[in-house]
Amino acid sequence: MSGLKVAIVLATSAGGVGGHVRSMVTGLCERGAHVVVLGPSSTDDLFGFAEAGARFAPVEIADRPHPAGDARAIARIRRLTRGADIVHAHGLRAGGLTAIALARAVPASLRTGVTPLVVTLHNAVIAGGMTGAAYATLERIVARSAAEVLGVSPDLEERMRSLGARSVQRALVPAPPRRRSEDPAAQAKVRADLGAVERPLVVVVARLAEQKGLPVLLDASVGWARRTPAPLVAIAGEGPLEAPLRARIEGEGLPVRLLGRRTDVPELLAAADVAVVSSVWEGQPLIVQEVLRAGRPLVATRVGGIPGMVGEAALLVPPGDAAALETAVARVLDDPAFAEHLASVASEQALRLPTEEDAIDQLTSVYARTTGTAS
Repeated sequence: MSGLKVAIVLATSAGGVGGHVRSMVTGLCERGAHVVVLGPSSTDDLFGFAEAGARFAPVEIADRPHPAGDARAIARIRRLTRGADIVHAHGLRAGGLTAIALARAVPASLRTGVTPLVVTLHNAVIAGGMTGAAYATLERIVARSAAEVLGVSPDLEERMRSLGARSVQRALVPAPPRRRSEDPAAQAKVRADLGAVERPLVVVVARLAEQKGLPVLLDASVGWARRTPAPLVAIAGEGPLEAPLRARIEGEGLPVRLLGRRTDVPELLAAADVAVVSSVWEGQPLIVQEVLRAGRPLVATRVGGIPGMVGEAALLVPPGDAAALETAVARVLDDPAFAEHLASVASEQALRLPTEEDAIDQLTSVYARTTGTAS
């Protein structure tokens, strides 16, 4: 790893992907790699890759297809990755554009002398129409071009194998270590500040975006509102759906508060009677790992990589099923012994989660095998 020249490419990110790349950049640099990160300036503003020891070069890669912008990004990636020993792209958009930039999307007989490409896929394709068709094309390019594909969930791995990818394995995406709140006074203050002293507290930490299934969560909250006392649903996060979610909450008088971005997530989770993940799809969500480490009861959708992460440490429900979500949360709130069981199993499951060192070890092995060098 020492002296290896690694170029990392990512698209616009305001959440888990950017945080994971920041963590991996830190570990790679600590092991002696020379890392350059290529991505949007806005992503660097959020995650500070230079502070992690890397060099940063701006490449504007949007989160949606943009023909003119994509052409500029491809040209810039091609120029900036010259001299790299290996290129590692995160996300389907970054992976597909990087494959094109490296001229990998050609028959194997023409690939000699091309820098090897590793792609980590962090999200499933859930778009339809022309956007979905564009993503499907990028999937085929990645499968045909990457020396190694890492998928954050079993369905992503299987998709790449079905498209003929040469080597596919599970990506390790650990949540960065964060202290566990053990202060009852801090937890009591959180509940008091939120207005949940004498009512149950349901905590959701999620970006306010389509993938997170928050309209279904609001549907479920209609039923919770009929309970006595009605639980308070506290949603921590920002995103494009804030205005319509707020309008519905206020218009229907739902027992839900939008908290915006919070820096006290450990205290929020510690104060919760139950944490909820209502997503349409997830890979290895960092918040699920944080809930397990906090030892809190969890109700989550049975999607992507969540079942493999939680084992028996959560009550799983189908995505998009408001009635099932309503019933599952009610069960946890109504059965203290069951809630305590989930909390105990969560703490045990947390001990099995991968660490950042495990993830760096995986990348070290992948890079060594892909470049034909000793790790």
